[in-house]
Amino acid sequence: MNNITDMTQGNSLKLILKFTIPLLIGNIFQQLYNMVDSVIVGNYVGANALAAVGSCGSVNFLFFSLSSGLAIGIGVMIAQYFGARMEKEIRRTIANGAYLLIAASIIATIISYVFAPQILRLLSTPDEIITDAITYLRTVSVGILSVAFYNGIAAVLRALGDSKSPLYFLILSSIVNVVLDLVFVLQFGWGVFGVGLATLISQIISAVACLIYACLKVPYFKIAKEECALDMNVVGRAFRLGIPVALQNSMIAISCIALQGVVNQFGATVMATYTIIGRIEQIVQQPYSSLGTALTNFTGQNIGAGLKDRVKKGYWQCVSIVLVFSIILIPVAYLFGAQIIGFFVKEPEVIAMGVTALKINSLCYFALGMIYVPRALLNGCGDTAFAVVNGFTEVACRIAFSQIFTRIPQLGYWGIWITTAATWTTTAIVCVIRYASGVWKRKGLGR
Repeated sequence: MNNITDMTQGNSLKLILKFTIPLLIGNIFQQLYNMVDSVIVGNYVGANALAAVGSCGSVNFLFFSLSSGLAIGIGVMIAQYFGARMEKEIRRTIANGAYLLIAASIIATIISYVFAPQILRLLSTPDEIITDAITYLRTVSVGILSVAFYNGIAAVLRALGDSKSPLYFLILSSIVNVVLDLVFVLQFGWGVFGVGLATLISQIISAVACLIYACLKVPYFKIAKEECALDMNVVGRAFRLGIPVALQNSMIAISCIALQGVVNQFGATVMATYTIIGRIEQIVQQPYSSLGTALTNFTGQNIGAGLKDRVKKGYWQCVSIVLVFSIILIPVAYLFGAQIIGFFVKEPEVIAMGVTALKINSLCYFALGMIYVPRALLNGCGDTAFAVVNGFTEVACRIAFSQIFTRIPQLGYWGIWITTAATWTTTAIVCVIRYASGVWKRKGLGR
């Protein structure tokens, strides 16, 4: 019980930051899965292998989206019930949430594994890398259930104000991932398959460890037999909250897949550069994502307790944090871009292209952060239906902008990164407008 935190009382900024820091550390460790893959593959297998791993990124995100969206919906419910002091509802939601996550994961795993070749060919994946891409996609798809279980349990713990415990299991699994990457690739010579297998094993470890801890240490996971019964009211609300977020994530993934298809048309060098910039952006997004998760759970608990003014105060505090962090990142990108890109690959043409791409996108990092903050508040209030609008905005922008900018002769492949910056900006504007409308104030338990 020591890590469970009531966020409806005390200094809101202090609570949000205290919640955010373990999340940030955990998310950075989680990104090491992808970072280590890229560094080891790029330096010891080659740029083509790196492009093969990168070409699977959007597809993986698509198939992880369903379970991760449901986990967010379940977490919102539990945060609101916790704020309202409805303990029985918390336990019933945990039990029924597990049923949803298992079913969704099984479906996603089957589709991803069976149709991997067809999916990658639809993305115009070059012939010279498609074999490695299929191997990697199929290997990591086996871990969808593990990722769903970890995300689901972590969402519950975070809804209860505990952002520390999931961190410990991520650190463990990240260390295992690094060690296995080195063993499988450098010692055994398994290449892309070894990288995928290392990621799979580390995901299983984090899921199992998190489940054992929750069952042994968290009272809300001690569920009575009658609370394990299928409850359609709980399932229905979980779907109403989780499915829009899942659809949003899926639509974002589809838009990224569409953009990946455009990237693939420019060849392996552009693909490798795009993969590296994507890895860097994953790190950049972690403070925004962590802050957003903190705000979602802060909002959920306080909306459940009926404290709307406290929610608004927390929102503006998060906006201020995003602004400061985004301003700091711009000179870092401009002054140290070559060193950052050079950490991943040695090819001069990839480094040169990556430096310019990083400069373009860094100017819009504040817009990226302002997608996460309003969306986090809206999700925490239960206004997840807007997530569909949010997702559609990203789909429309990525597809439309990529077709426009990359076909301008003066821009060519530079239009890829201009597309990303323009998409962030447009989506952020839509999110802020939704927050300003005040719809979130009318949301809460059962609505």
